[in-house]
Amino acid sequence: MDASPLLWVVPLSGVLAIAVAAYFAYDVLRSPTGTPEMQKVAGAIYVAAVAFIQRQYRTIALLALGGMVVIGLVIYFFESAPGVSASELAIKTSIAFIVGAACSMASGIVGMFVAVKSNLRTAAAAQHSVADALRISLRGGAVSGILVVGLSLIGVFAMFIAYGGFTHPDQAPFTIVGFGFGASFVALFAQLGGGIYTKAADLGADLVGKVEAGIPEDDPRNAAVIADLVGDNVGDCAGRGADLFESTAAENIGAMILGVAIYAVTQNPAWILFPLVVRGFGLIASMIGIFTVRGSDTKSPMSSLNLGYYITIALSIAGMFLVTQVMLNEKGAGYWFFFAGVVGIVTSLAFVYITQYYTAGDWRPVKEIAEAAKTGPATTIISGIAVGFETTAASAITIALALFFSHFFGVKWGEATGLPHGGIYGTAVATMGMLMSAAFILAEDTFGPITDNAGGVASMARASEETRERTDRLDAVGNTTKALTKGYAVGSAALAAFLLFSAYLDKVAQLTGKPFNSVDLAKVEVFLGGFLGAMLVYLFSSLAIRAVGRAGAAIIQEVRMQFREHPGIMAGTEEPNYARVVDITTASALRNMIAPGLLAVGAPIVVGVLLKAEAEAALLMVGTMAGVILATVLNNGGGAWDNAKKYIESGMLKDEQGRVLGKGTPAHAAAVVGDTVGDPFKDTAGPSLHVLIKLLATITLVLAPLFV
Repeated sequence: MDASPLLWVVPLSGVLAIAVAAYFAYDVLRSPTGTPEMQKVAGAIYVAAVAFIQRQYRTIALLALGGMVVIGLVIYFFESAPGVSASELAIKTSIAFIVGAACSMASGIVGMFVAVKSNLRTAAAAQHSVADALRISLRGGAVSGILVVGLSLIGVFAMFIAYGGFTHPDQAPFTIVGFGFGASFVALFAQLGGGIYTKAADLGADLVGKVEAGIPEDDPRNAAVIADLVGDNVGDCAGRGADLFESTAAENIGAMILGVAIYAVTQNPAWILFPLVVRGFGLIASMIGIFTVRGSDTKSPMSSLNLGYYITIALSIAGMFLVTQVMLNEKGAGYWFFFAGVVGIVTSLAFVYITQYYTAGDWRPVKEIAEAAKTGPATTIISGIAVGFETTAASAITIALALFFSHFFGVKWGEATGLPHGGIYGTAVATMGMLMSAAFILAEDTFGPITDNAGGVASMARASEETRERTDRLDAVGNTTKALTKGYAVGSAALAAFLLFSAYLDKVAQLTGKPFNSVDLAKVEVFLGGFLGAMLVYLFSSLAIRAVGRAGAAIIQEVRMQFREHPGIMAGTEEPNYARVVDITTASALRNMIAPGLLAVGAPIVVGVLLKAEAEAALLMVGTMAGVILATVLNNGGGAWDNAKKYIESGMLKDEQGRVLGKGTPAHAAAVVGDTVGDPFKDTAGPSLHVLIKLLATITLVLAPLFV
């Protein structure tokens, strides 16, 4: 059994990813740019989005440079490794951290740039057909999805080679763990800043525009509408791009660390290189899946996207079979790991369906919230929270089954071969299986804000009713795909967290020279570590949600003031001051992302230093459990509120006499309140928790020398 026959897939898939992303970007950018009115609106969105990203990433870059220095000092003074000097280890880890941070920033910037160029072209295409608009918006999203996953794969592979992976494959994964920490660090602040921005602007635009002034969504008279459209890009494109970049990078490295234990017994580097190779096959499968999506003016756009996703899943299963048979087929037992990989792939599919059930308007939960809106905002809020709590059952059971069966199949491999560590490696294989479709899922996620922006551009440019109807069809699908991505991200975070937790135990064992495979909650300090881990998740979410409330309040006051002092705005004779609202939102988002970000980074360090390694393990384990559960509540509860509002707006809710309760009714106003409460849940705190869970793991891995 040899790793080399398939290793070529890693650089090939990386080069292919760059080539395909470049082709998609070219295809999007050469498309027609619509009317002068559309170009003016899109230009305002582009200028404001670029201004925010420049200010945000300047702040994040300064924080990352500080982080690099701290990590270098900790490694220099507290860690040692055989055959490596303290200074060399410190420099290598620091460089890995800053390279991971830079790649994560690049992922977010590229994704946002193409998205803000795609929205105009999607709106222009919608003047003629849904099929063309779907092609442009999905390919615009695919640039981000393919590049993020490709950069992650190339980055980890390049760092592995640069740090002597082929001469010392058992040491390299531990030295490149800083790459994952750097990616997580940037992703947290990118997701927080973008999430605060997008939801503060959305909150201000909805409450003052829809509820108070009674004007439609994306009405050009609303001063917050440009900030709202910018927010879709900086939150859902740049933020989610950085999120999934760090997911794929950190989980790759964690799986490679777990492979070191089997390598120590077999001396076969295939166990360490497997995560990279299988991800390469997943990237190729995703690219083929995206190419197969063909829009239609008669069929639902969702059915076209689903077909592409199913093709990606089928190709991923075939790739998993090939890689496990060639690389992990010790004594002919590789099929057990193939089964573990299929568990991960099926888990990704399960999360897509669970999220769809709880957030799409065709099913009971959303209809239940819409019905509750008939009796006012209070019952709408109660119903939405109940739905959010309910979603935890299906999600937790799915994660439990995935971990149980992947571990079981790994144990069976161990029994067949007589080799150790099969169970835990089975969970790593499942995690890699779940991430095989990451590029396709991220393309669908970025497709959402592109279509949302296209609708805003069409509305503000006073496009025809047919054009608006086409963008609305795509926007409805985009809302579903954005929700699906969050479900997928939570599921992958849960599987990965167990993988990274195991990697942390291995790291501590390596540092101390003693076995470390159990965490005893009966010890007071260990119990405290777990207790503080659960608290951290809730306090972090509180700060993130409060930040949206603060920024949103400032926007509401500004928009009210503009309506009050400039009556020509409502009459259509005077243009609102969009730039003023954009500036308020930008400053507030950047100011308010610092506190929750520093809490997420600082709390695990304080607990680890004071209570030591076993308590830190408890913080990581319990914090992960609490984080996954709370993220599920926030994501799906918020998504259900959002789609209950859209369910009413589409004329689906009726009273006892069969009359439609649509826009402008008390039920619609109640649903808007529910949606406004759900916005910071699903687009700020929830997605930031995915990053927090993995950041806890990468912090503990990199700074483990401080805790022993």
